[in-house]
Parts: sequence; structure tokens; C-alpha cells
Amino acid sequence: MNYRYVVQELRHHRHRTLVNILGIGVGIALFVAINAVSTAYQEAVSLPFRSLGTDIVVQRPEKRSVDSAQQPASMRGIRLPFSNQLLSQDDLKQIVTIEGIDSLAASLLLWEFDKSGFRTIMGVDGSQPSLGPVKAKEWIKEGRFPQKQGEVLIEKHYAKFIRKKLGDNLDIGGKSHSVVGLLEIREGAQVASVNMYLPLVDAQLLINEGPGSVNVLFLRLKSPSLLGQVKTDIAKKLNGVSITSSDSFMELMGGVSKISDQFSLLTSIIAFGGAVLLIIKTMLSNLVERSREIGVLKAVGWTEKDIRKQLMGEAFLQSLLGGVGGILMGYVLSFMLGLLSVPISTPWELNLVPAFAKNAEAAVQSVRLPVSISLGLSAVSVLLALTAGGLASYAMGRRAAKMKPAEILRQL
Repeated sequence: MNYRYVVQELRHHRHRTLVNILGIGVGIALFVAINAVSTAYQEAVSLPFRSLGTDIVVQRPEKRSVDSAQQPASMRGIRLPFSNQLLSQDDLKQIVTIEGIDSLAASLLLWEFDKSGFRTIMGVDGSQPSLGPVKAKEWIKEGRFPQKQGEVLIEKHYAKFIRKKLGDNLDIGGKSHSVVGLLEIREGAQVASVNMYLPLVDAQLLINEGPGSVNVLFLRLKSPSLLGQVKTDIAKKLNGVSITSSDSFMELMGGVSKISDQFSLLTSIIAFGGAVLLIIKTMLSNLVERSREIGVLKAVGWTEKDIRKQLMGEAFLQSLLGGVGGILMGYVLSFMLGLLSVPISTPWELNLVPAFAKNAEAAVQSVRLPVSISLGLSAVSVLLALTAGGLASYAMGRRAAKMKPAEILRQL
């Protein structure tokens, strides 16, 4: 292969070369952007769990949610949420015997109804500093996390609403607590987003159910591949509990998530196929224009193998440039799409507020798409571009092999 001749040929026919490179670039750009957005959508759905370092949340819903004949519980004062009744000590013992669970954090979620309105309270156990609502330590804007009884950490927007600041006292369930910190909930962490955070002991004293009272378990697995098996084991050992994981959000999205996957695959195939067809069509058309050149080359001693190598070199160089350009265009397009936010509905059992509360819209959270282009996606894109060039060069080689130099030279 004469590399200098390859470069000169491409430079001499700038318009033709640019059309080929642009065709491949557009196809690869669509492939990159579509796959990057599809992956970002999947990550956005799992963000509520990843932000808490957890894989599974276990709760026990109120019996009334499955038995409509039961009378509704009182809605005055402090009470347990409908979807978060107390888990028994036997439940906790059964959980720790399940293989595949790496660590566990327990919390106590409470609702309080009083004259000033409705608010949510979370009792946090600090024994697992990287798992569950204790991650709120990372979101503190002012002050610190509660370290002893009688202290409370407040979400900053709620603090502004009730006009509280650091050092103020706040009445919770008839007991005075000192405000020691303000925090801002991180995007996607609404699964553990409440108005107030207390030490677990303080929250347990509010309902007088004993020191072991908890109603939310955050589980981290030894391996994500064990998710299905662990969920099955929990369902067998703990009758009547609700088991939620990131795939619960996917199930809630239903057909949207399936369409996203299928649409991504289908559109990627179409984009790649379009790029291949465009470069093959363009190069074959150009091959007719170059028939005289090929005839002369054969006449001066170039073999069909030499010509195929030359055409292959031109195709591969254009494909490589188109692939790299396509990745750059795809990156720009993906960055622009990353500015968009998608609404993610929270499953009923993870909704921290009752449906009739004024801030019930918290059940739908808006998350910005975490779009990024991985090294693997870039490598696959370049490989596809080179594959397109390979197919184009193969088609041109077959066409060039059929050209007879004597017939071509007669036309000169």
C-alpha cells in the first residue's frame, strides 16, 4: 500500500472525502449520544439508592393497606407511616441470617401531625457511616450532625419555613430539641429526605415502643448480582414485608424503561446501518469516476490485490477520521442532553409523605441525566466506524476486480 498516494488522493478530492467522513461521523455521533443517554437514564433511576449506598430497602406496611376492613389509625400527634410499621426483633434476626448481605443500617421513620401542620422525622443509627440516612452528614451546610439526645438536624428549606436557625429550640412530640445543624438534600436522595433527623434513641422515645424500635432497613449486598436471590430469600423469611430496590423504580416506569432500551438498540442499529450504506454508496459512486485511474494503474502493473489494498487504506483512513469526529460530535450532543432533567416517580412504599399532604409532590423527583461517555463506548464507536470502512472497502474491491483495463483504456 502506498500511504503517500492514499493521503494525496484524499486531499485531491476534498469534497468527496469530507462527505464520507461526515456521513460516518453523523452515524457514530447518533450511536454515541443515544447509548450515552440510555445509560444515563438507567443510572438516574438507580440514583436514589446509590446516593444512600444501599441496594435494598425493607419495610413492613400497615395491615390496613392490605385489609380495607380495618379502621384507620389516629392521625394526631406522632405516628408510624402507613408503609413503615415496626419490624420485630425476629424480623431483624431473620435478616442477618440471609447470605449475600454485606451490611445493614436500621432507621425509624415517623410522621407528626399537629396544629402547625405535617412533618417527617427520621431516627438515624450512626453505626454504619456510609449506609442509609446517616449519609445526611455529607449534606450538612451549617452546623453538625446530632451527637447526643435532645439535638436535631433540620432540612434547610423546612427550617426557613418554620423560621428556625442554629441554636434555636424546636418542639418535637412535646419534647424540646436544640437545632445543631442545617442540611440540603442531595439530588436523587429523596428516599431518605425528611424534615428532621434525630439520633435513633430520641426517635424511639417519641413513640415509647422500646429501644429496639425500627421500621426501615437499608441493606448493602456483597455483590449486585445477588440482588434477585436476596430479595427472594427476604420474601420467604419475612412474610408481609415490602422489598424495594432500584429495579422497583424501573418497574414503576414500566413501558418507558423498556421502550428506552429497545429504542436505544434499534436507533443505534439504524444509525450505524445508515453510516455504512452512505459510505458504501458514496465510495462506489466515486469508484466509477476513478475507473480510468484504476485502468491506468492496472496497465502499468498494479495487481488487483494492490488496488484493493489502496482502496482499503483510503476507506479505513476516512472511517477512522469519521469515527473520531463522530465521538466528538456525540460528546457535544450528550453534554447538551445532560442538561435535561427527567421526572422519576417514587414507589408508594418509599414515599415519605401521605398522599393528602401538601408536599405530596415529593413522590415525583426531578433528576438531571448523568450523561457521560465511557471509554468502552468510545472504543466500540471507533470499532464500528472501522467496520463500516471495512465493508465499504470490501464492496469496492469486488467492484474494482471486475474492471478490465483494456475496456477502460478504450474509453480514454
